Amino acid sequence: MATAAADLGRGRPLTIGAVCARLSEEFPDISISKIRYLEDQGLLAPRRTQGGYRLFTEEDVERLETILRLQRDEFLPLRVIRQELAAGVPRNRERTRSTGLHAPEDEVDLGTLCERAGVDGAFVRELGEYGLVEPRTTDGETRFPERDVDVAGACARLARYGVAPRNLATFRRWADNEADLLERIVAPELRSPNPEKRHAGLENLETLAALSQELSNLLFWRALRGIVPRS
Repeated sequence: MATAAADLGRGRPLTIGAVCARLSEEFPDISISKIRYLEDQGLLAPRRTQGGYRLFTEEDVERLETILRLQRDEFLPLRVIRQELAAGVPRNRERTRSTGLHAPEDEVDLGTLCERAGVDGAFVRELGEYGLVEPRTTDGETRFPERDVDVAGACARLARYGVAPRNLATFRRWADNEADLLERIVAPELRSPNPEKRHAGLENLETLAALSQELSNLLFWRALRGIVPRS
């Protein structure tokens, strides 16, 4: 029998808080910050009111449920989930269990990276010097993890404002420091011989990532407000 929370708002647009209430029974660790994180990652696109409030349709909620189940049941990282959703994954299809964050990443060669990111080889090499992309040489061929396409594209857009790769190395160091902190928190679970504990560690890592990004964004915007002259 469905609970009152599960029935909340069916058939009409939901606020982000109502979505949390509706999904909390199946996903106890669901939070507003986690939903915002998934939106930031391009996995959700709720409409906004004129006041900036998010409103979720039934389709949005079903999509969120699919994302959360793929994370919980199949250990899939967000990059893979994005690909699965783009391919139209049936909700009830039997699937092969993935190793999630430990799964091999797709790779691209230099030419493909340059074409998709809209950059040239010299720019990519400069990014590599500062650790912003991760070239890997196998059998004499240099290849890149597919996520470096997005990284190179973002760096290129910043370069149009005069932000050189050497300036962007700070962002990599921030990311490395955050990842190191989260690793120390979840390492005992991720290295456990117990599959259930490893699964819990992956879920905790995703949740911690969402909370970490939310805090980073809040502190970043607070810092930006500090450099704007008061009228």
